[in-house]
Amino acid sequence: MKLIHKDIEKDGKGTVVLIPEEAEDMWQAYNIIREGDRVRASTIRKVQNESATGSSTSHRVRTTLTINVETVDFDTQACLLRLKGRNIEENEYVKMGAYHTIDLELNRKFSLIKEEWDSIDLERIEMATDPTQTADVAAVIMQEGLAHVCLISGSRTIVRAKIDHNIPRKRKGDVKQHEKGILKFFELVMQAILRHIKFDVVKCTIIASPGFVRDQFYEYIIQEAVKTDNKIILENKSKFIMAHASSGFKHSLKEVLSNPSIAAKLEDTKALGELKALDNFYKMLQSESTRAFYGINHVEKANEAMAIETLLITDSLFRSQNILQRKRYVKLVDSVRESGGDVKIFSSMHVTGEQLSQITGVAAILRFPMPELEDDDEDEDDLNESTTN
Repeated sequence: MKLIHKDIEKDGKGTVVLIPEEAEDMWQAYNIIREGDRVRASTIRKVQNESATGSSTSHRVRTTLTINVETVDFDTQACLLRLKGRNIEENEYVKMGAYHTIDLELNRKFSLIKEEWDSIDLERIEMATDPTQTADVAAVIMQEGLAHVCLISGSRTIVRAKIDHNIPRKRKGDVKQHEKGILKFFELVMQAILRHIKFDVVKCTIIASPGFVRDQFYEYIIQEAVKTDNKIILENKSKFIMAHASSGFKHSLKEVLSNPSIAAKLEDTKALGELKALDNFYKMLQSESTRAFYGINHVEKANEAMAIETLLITDSLFRSQNILQRKRYVKLVDSVRESGGDVKIFSSMHVTGEQLSQITGVAAILRFPMPELEDDDEDEDDLNESTTN
């Protein structure tokens, strides 16, 4: 998603202009456009013309409309987003107040006007428009003296750094210069990784090369991390995956990603964060039930005591047409973050999100036991109604 313009006032009211560049962007747009928002976009309108003799003809014209959104439909198979509402600006083809349906199109800009942009919406915009926020796979494609550090998000690959370093050839009886060149090259690649890869976002990092270069490099960064006490590398070493590549050029990445065994590892690793959190919740529920609760009322009470260590919540709750309900979830997320808790927002399109939705869509692992919550049998029907949205 490309951000063209953003103008948000202090009271939260404002306009954002975006261009969806791939199918995945339509899912992001679906998560931020709701009933009551205004959308301005290019659309096709069928126009009827009547001649003097009374015969009529029709033709299609492209025009720009601004509608007050009343319904938002997302076709998951076609990744098509359809908005329906009344026209609210003068137009030569569409009367004021007339209904029209707008299909958002790839590579065509649209403006989204909200009365209040909250923290979840703004976070979603930042994630959708900044590739480093959504690239959950990183790759280092390398050979001796050449490396490309890439980020992969959806169907997009961005080269964040190219390292091209001259390494002296091995000479008979003298390999010191060659080894010195290799170490310098490895140092430059490691610096690029630390500068461009966000390990709190990235679920896995592929290191691919011909021969043994990848293994030598991995050994080097682990040794350096131990030597310098680099916690970023040491805490994320399980995220590195070794793979074969025919060269250190960018085009070799396609060959790596098409390898079935690598593709299978990626699928497992990408979902690991959400799976691990959900698994931890269920384990806690069985072993120490006073530290694991689900349902909005229980979770809110735990939050009031600043007891939440990890909040698990589905993105479907933020699409609630009930403004008060939506604000309730946004406030919960903001509050948990402010008190130092970890927030994991699950996609309702993924299996983990579906599983979480089955237990109301909101759950929490607590820092300390709260047995008093087990005695609280408050009715949670209001939440269950909103999760069917």
